[in-house]
Amino acid sequence: MTKTPVQDQKAVRGSRTGRPIMALLDLLGRRWTLRIIWELRDTTLTSRALREVCDDASPTVLQTRLAELREAGLVELQSGSGYGLTRTGRELLETFLPLHQFAERWQKRQETK
Repeated sequence: MTKTPVQDQKAVRGSRTGRPIMALLDLLGRRWTLRIIWELRDTTLTSRALREVCDDASPTVLQTRLAELREAGLVELQSGSGYGLTRTGRELLETFLPLHQFAERWQKRQETK
């Protein structure tokens, strides 16, 4: 596969390029980010409720992650009900469901060893 030079893209943490996949993986690799997305998969949650389901994550870290996810367009603060996934956030979650299903099957195989 031929590498195409990336022009005029902002570098992201852990990469000298601004390739979209690198930016997304950087965001998703931050502590609590995937857990927040997962916990919002079926519902909206207030900051306090989200903190509780995230095993009492630090409020500072949780708020930082929520701000990053809001800036990325994956999470929104919904009036009166708390944080929820945006349409883009739900689309991202849908891409994770096959991985979740694989993880469930993998875990069962590990338990039978």
